[in-house]
Amino acid sequence: MSQDNDYTPPAVWTWEKASGGQFASINRPIAGPTHDQPLPVGKHPFQLYSMATPNGVKVTVMFEELLALGHKKAEYDAWLIRIGDGDQFGSGFVEVNPNSKIPALMDHSTAPPIRVFESGSILLYLAEKFDEFLPHEPTLRTETLNWLFWQMGSGPFLGGGFGHFYAYAPEKLEYPIDRFAMEVKRQLDVLDRRLAENRYLAGDEYTIADMANWAWYGQLALGRLYDAGEFLQVQGYEHVQRWAKEIDARPAVKRGRMVNRPFGEPEEQLHERHDASDFMHRTQDKLEPQS
Repeated sequence: MSQDNDYTPPAVWTWEKASGGQFASINRPIAGPTHDQPLPVGKHPFQLYSMATPNGVKVTVMFEELLALGHKKAEYDAWLIRIGDGDQFGSGFVEVNPNSKIPALMDHSTAPPIRVFESGSILLYLAEKFDEFLPHEPTLRTETLNWLFWQMGSGPFLGGGFGHFYAYAPEKLEYPIDRFAMEVKRQLDVLDRRLAENRYLAGDEYTIADMANWAWYGQLALGRLYDAGEFLQVQGYEHVQRWAKEIDARPAVKRGRMVNRPFGEPEEQLHERHDASDFMHRTQDKLEPQS
């Protein structure tokens, strides 16, 4: 492993060069748009601008679960935001989310339309709007929100911490990889202990807390994040494994994982979603000629 022990931080940090790594070309220390790019608007009340990272998957799973319950007013258009290309810095996207992170949502069923950003905020907004996946009973409601916000606070240690240094940093540095691996394993243990006593995170009921946590920790347990399953020994978390597999088998979850997905097997990629039939007719294996 390469380890630089000679760096001394300057008195004042300045941005003089790209930070390196896979996302160096889009990293910058200021907010705001970099270019003029209006967002498309489809025919449905909800317009989602996203990509199938774990944070994006949370929301598409929620939409598909609502539609599976028969909520026709939850129909949505999902537009792909290619974060590697910097689409999130377009002027239209920044108007919806000034933080330039996916997912971002516009609800055109209201007058004026409402913008919603941050994945946890979107899940809570939809849960309250459709009265689903958020219990009414105060103790269960609070427990659901406990675990929803736990994920929002803990996830950056997994994504921006462990994921960055293990998978994306230009050099493999022992200290940050060890530091964040330890924290991710502690988080998995927190979940495993909770799920040893409960079917789902809030109790016996599947909620937005499960959707949020599954998108990160469930997919990690299933070996889908950072190719790090063996490194983190995820198979050892018995109860997380049971929970992850149960949620993964839900039809709405399978559909939600496909939406705004520009990577992986072509049959699992639905770059845009405008109708339920798109899952049958507009995945990449059907749109692209196979060699």
